Amino acid sequence: MNDTPAAPAALPTQAPPVAAAAVNGADARGEYRPGYEVVAERILEFIAESRLVAGDRLPTENDLAQRLNTSRAVVREAVKILSALGRVRAHKGRGLFVADDEGMLITSRWGGFFRPVDLDHVLMLFEFRRVQEMAASSLAATRATPAELRTIEVAMQQCRHGFVHGQVDVFNQGDEDFHMAVAAASHNTFLVSAVRDARRLQRQSSAIGIHDTLGEGTEPAVEEHEVIYRAIRDGRPDEAAEATAVHLDRTLEDYRREIQRRLFG
Repeated sequence: MNDTPAAPAALPTQAPPVAAAAVNGADARGEYRPGYEVVAERILEFIAESRLVAGDRLPTENDLAQRLNTSRAVVREAVKILSALGRVRAHKGRGLFVADDEGMLITSRWGGFFRPVDLDHVLMLFEFRRVQEMAASSLAATRATPAELRTIEVAMQQCRHGFVHGQVDVFNQGDEDFHMAVAAASHNTFLVSAVRDARRLQRQSSAIGIHDTLGEGTEPAVEEHEVIYRAIRDGRPDEAAEATAVHLDRTLEDYRREIQRRLFG
């Protein structure tokens, strides 16, 4: 994929202002949040409100700092987060651009509204995931090939290994592989795409510090993966769907508690 936009769009004459509240580390509720995290959200809002698309040029770091009434250093850290998420791209000597990779494409597809630490948005995302992944696991229980079952099993074992040895990156990769392998075993391209997009959005919450360690929910997740795998392996679609619902509902509660802790203390 070409990282260089062919012809950057001109900036709007008067770009919609980005709300400057909370950029120095305290949100509207008076609780502390890192300034760079809040600024990252404000930049995403600016992209959505300005109707910028892949390849469009963003204001400079200095301009963003002025708009948000914060320092360039905080903006730079926010840009690092958004670059890691695939939402913006920095070209040395040329400036900042709305990313043209898949991360930005899915944002456009879902309306560009998702805010990674907005509890209502996370709830809606999990509601969407629940519907898609229950269907995927149910279909996988009737369609999975031996090779696909083995892929699901290996991912499940990787999650367990990451948990037992305290390796968060190993667990997270196994978790990603597990859910995508179940989706692939549904043999439904649309479900695979939907599951992938929803998980990419969810990783935005993780990228700004939610569930970046192995917490109390990790062990139950390992056991829940095994229940899902066994139901799929044994050809029990209803049980596979129900086990998936249990897993996602419990994971959502973990996210809910963590976001509320961060916002309300």
